[in-house]
Amino acid sequence: MRGRRCSRSSRRTLSGLLDRLVTVVSVSDRQLTRRESLARLAGFALVGLGLAGLEARETDAASVSCILTPEQTEGPYYIAGEKLRRNITDGHPGAPMQLRTFVVDATTCRPIRNAAVDIWHADAAGAYSGFGSGASSRTFMRGIQRTNAKGLAQFRTVYPGWYQGRTVHIHVKVHVGGNVVHTGQLYFADSLTDAVYRQAPYTSRPNRTTRNADDMIFRSGGSRSMLKVKRSSAGIYTATITMGVRR
Repeated sequence: MRGRRCSRSSRRTLSGLLDRLVTVVSVSDRQLTRRESLARLAGFALVGLGLAGLEARETDAASVSCILTPEQTEGPYYIAGEKLRRNITDGHPGAPMQLRTFVVDATTCRPIRNAAVDIWHADAAGAYSGFGSGASSRTFMRGIQRTNAKGLAQFRTVYPGWYQGRTVHIHVKVHVGGNVVHTGQLYFADSLTDAVYRQAPYTSRPNRTTRNADDMIFRSGGSRSMLKVKRSSAGIYTATITMGVRR
């Protein structure tokens, strides 16, 4: 990130403020000792610097641009034409999770309405529907939702399980106007996964093999696709991310 700097006008404003404060102390407080005067000036200076810092923060906020979410591999477990639905668990056990995905235009930062967010991930046992031990079903932990006016698409799912060679993740595609505008993966902090995996049914599969730092795909931009996760008093995890895409 760029260091914050005050503009010239901000520095001039601060300089003028301090000059006026010096005059006030010199004229109105002649009876103060030198130490008291210096202490008061120091306090005024801190206030002035605080005001200048506020100006700098406002300038930075106005110039913030959306971040283009990094593209990552689709992986071998994608199934096209998934169901349009919010609850994608199909009754599979796991720590309940609400996934909130916001889709915005990476150039304008404006939310994109009616984008199709397409997700898929392993269940708590590390299985993908349609493949291997999950081949008897083609639907669990898969689904599509349309974004609303705020660019938000939500899913009811469970915290993903792990499988050999990969860190914990969720796959995602974003479709706009019938075109795929983003293919990526979403990740969790290892410390959070450690905590979740101390619960059933995850405890039946201890000693996961791969953490974020050891995952080759994560190392290619995964740190910019981290989910922000909160846990409610009822034990429900809410995972949120904003994805900047190019139409």
